[in-house]
Amino acid sequence: MQEKIRVLIIDDSALVRQILVKGLSMDPEIEVVGTAHDPYMARDKIVQLKPTVLTLDVEMPKMDGIHFLRRLMPQYPLPVVMVSSLTQRGGQITLDALDAGAIDFVTKPTSNMAQSLEVMIKSLREKIKIASRANVSHWKKDRQTIQNTTTVEQKTLLVGSTDKVIAIGASTGGTEAIKAILTQFQATMPGVVVVQHMPAGFTKMFAERLNQLCAMEVKEAESGDRIRPGRVLIAPGGKHLKVIRSGGIYQVLCQEGPKVSGHCPSVDVMMESVAKDVGPNAIGIMLTGMGSDGANGMLKMRQAGARNIAQDEESCVVFGMPKVAFEKGGAEKLVSLHKILSETINLLKEMG
Repeated sequence: MQEKIRVLIIDDSALVRQILVKGLSMDPEIEVVGTAHDPYMARDKIVQLKPTVLTLDVEMPKMDGIHFLRRLMPQYPLPVVMVSSLTQRGGQITLDALDAGAIDFVTKPTSNMAQSLEVMIKSLREKIKIASRANVSHWKKDRQTIQNTTTVEQKTLLVGSTDKVIAIGASTGGTEAIKAILTQFQATMPGVVVVQHMPAGFTKMFAERLNQLCAMEVKEAESGDRIRPGRVLIAPGGKHLKVIRSGGIYQVLCQEGPKVSGHCPSVDVMMESVAKDVGPNAIGIMLTGMGSDGANGMLKMRQAGARNIAQDEESCVVFGMPKVAFEKGGAEKLVSLHKILSETINLLKEMG
């Protein structure tokens, strides 16, 4: 018999704790082993109860979720799912929390409480199950390794032709992986399009944050935006992103639509469009994530002449999307996160 996922709920609201306990306990695969109303109590209960996964409120008195994570992860790395409010401050702290080691997040409902609450609890159960299988062991290692091992490669990249496109897909654990890669890309890199599974509202904040950290311009994509060297376009939450050719330039088309491969935005939708309109001038990169979104699209890219790589198991938080992409033949090889920059540069040189 499979062991239940042991969950510790950390939230300063007694009502929220009660709702989460009730909602999670209805799932036969989950056991709520305890609750805590602040990080200080949580610290003691983590040692005492040895939970598999934590749910963590974003905004709490005494210490918010981000400060708690920054203290917790280097000493006692555990999979964490944030319970977030969709406010500007709440959203920013949520992104900080993902940087600090959280696996994923759910947003607290703000309207139509009964229906929205049911949707949130269902999403939280799914994300707890994904988190329980996530690899967070790297948080005990030196986090500077990724940054330090890639800077040497930057100087070897010459300004390439303007008609290359780099397409990146990611899900669980992807915000950290995307940041690790894009902060090492020089402003001379070809245009980049990114699909990161993330709800509407958070993709804009994610893009703005990356824009402050990167040499390339990073923005949430809008229909008509041109893909050009030095620019990164992030698919907006709740909309599919397609790459289209318009004369001698590439642009993006962003539009609402049904979920594809379980997601909107979908990596499959983006990569299939890249296969169709960019073909051999594209490079595909598949990063950490649960499921198989992007595997079919990446295969079509490779069949169209694109060069593709995927993140390896050891450096992934969840080795799902890269694994399937590699097994289906879309990704040519599996590469450690800190080597993706050098592999991308090598592929650009080979493409001429």
